[in-house]
Parts: sequence; structure tokens; C-alpha cells
Amino acid sequence: MSARAAVFDVDGTLADTNHLHTVCWWEALRQAGHRVPMVSVLGAIGLGSADLLDHLLGKDRDRDGDDALSAAHKTLYATWFERLVPVDGAAELLRRLHADGWAVVLATSANGSELEALRAAIDADDAITATASADDVSEGKPAAEPVRHALELVGADAAGSVFVGDSVWDMQAARRAGVVPVGVLSGGLSRAQLTEAGAAEIYADTAELLGALERSAFHRV
Repeated sequence: MSARAAVFDVDGTLADTNHLHTVCWWEALRQAGHRVPMVSVLGAIGLGSADLLDHLLGKDRDRDGDDALSAAHKTLYATWFERLVPVDGAAELLRRLHADGWAVVLATSANGSELEALRAAIDADDAITATASADDVSEGKPAAEPVRHALELVGADAAGSVFVGDSVWDMQAARRAGVVPVGVLSGGLSRAQLTEAGAAEIYADTAELLGALERSAFHRV
């Protein structure tokens, strides 16, 4: 293993989508008769569908409606595909890291047409070396598997790699995988929440990280 991997979450980190997901999940849950505060839904964004529902509705619930809930969320969220936008500085940061010799890898719970829409919004495919999607792993974040799989795709060592994400699940997954966790606030969580989850550094968004790149974890690992 010799590559240096710059692993990125997508929703809330590279694409400004967390609040869209929040509204779509809230509406899907409401239609099914579940009243869940929107702030609770926002805190669960970043988990895969099954884990998100466990987190919001409890693991001991009747799961017969899970597939319908997930389908409703997907249908609602798909109406936004053509209007998705990147976080400021996202494409520029990916291209700068790629030019500096980093293997840029996306690690996301998105897949299929949703992932395609996200990549189109970010518009930096020329800088992305590989993508680890929900289809590739048996466990999502906060398990270490998505991050470890991302490293394996490019032959990178955890000790020389960095993970950038916006959720507590991202920070926990990075820590468990032995990768330096860097947090961004563009997903809607607080600095305190990301610090408590294990973030080594925190930036407002990818634009701020790009401006501070030479003083960041990317120049210390």
C-alpha cells in the first residue's frame, strides 16, 4: 500500500443536500403516521436507510413498513435531482488534492441514480479516483467498513489518509478505520457535536478547508 487517500463523504460535505434529505425523510415518515421532530431527522442524516430508521423509530419497531418508507424518501428526494448544488469549493478542493497526488475517493450511502445526480452536481469526476457506495458494503457508517473499503479501492494505508465528512457518523467511522477525521459544518451540525464525535479538525466548509489546506491534516499525515 502506497497511495494517500483523501476520502470524502458526499451529502452535506460536497453537496448541499442534508436539509433536502431531512425534509424528504420527515415527509415520508409523516405520510406513514410517524411524527418525528425535524431536528432529530437532521441528526440522523448520513446513516443508511435501515440504520436511520432504527435511530429514529427504535430497533424494536415493526419493520414491515421500512421498504415503503425508504421508497417514499427516494421518490421525494428524486424530485430535487436536477436542482442539487455543490458546497462552495467542493470541486476545487477535489481537483487540488488530485493535482497534489492524493487519490480522491467518495464514501457515501448514496447509490444508483442518486449517486449519479450528486456527482453531476459536484462536477469533478476528473478528480475522483474511485467511489465506495452503499452497494459495496454490508455495514454503513458509523461502522469502519465504508472507509476501509474506500482505502482498499486505491491501495491506501489508513495512517497516511484523511477522511472529510459532516456528520458524527463520518467522524466515528473514520476513527474506527484509523483515518484522520476532518469535519465540516456544511451539513448543519455544530462544532461541538463533531468534536465530541472525534473530529481532529473542523472547517466551515470545503472552501475554508481549501484555503487552509497547507495548514491542515492533509499536510501533516
